[in-house]
Amino acid sequence: MKLSRPLSLFLLAFGAWSWFIWVTFVRNLWKDGSGLAFDDTGDPTGYFWVHLTLAVVSFLLGTAIGAIGWRGLRALRAERPTGGGTGARGGSGSVAGPPGTHG
Repeated sequence: MKLSRPLSLFLLAFGAWSWFIWVTFVRNLWKDGSGLAFDDTGDPTGYFWVHLTLAVVSFLLGTAIGAIGWRGLRALRAERPTGGGTGARGGSGSVAGPPGTHG
């Protein structure tokens, strides 16, 4: 399956966004002083474990989705014609015919 450039960019941006959002959430969760994430003795609560699990799953999905977008961009870049020549426009300026027709 071939991905378009806009779709590849979207997937890559989604992966980056997912990491940004969930890293911020985990930092806030870790610093939580409201009693939701940690009880009075400092032990993690069920709220903490559920949300940490959600964050880890989101990290994995964001990484996979971003990797698909990155691979889509690399595939598009690899199939782009390079010209193969040495001139400023990438070609040598001459057109080669079939073998044996020099003249």
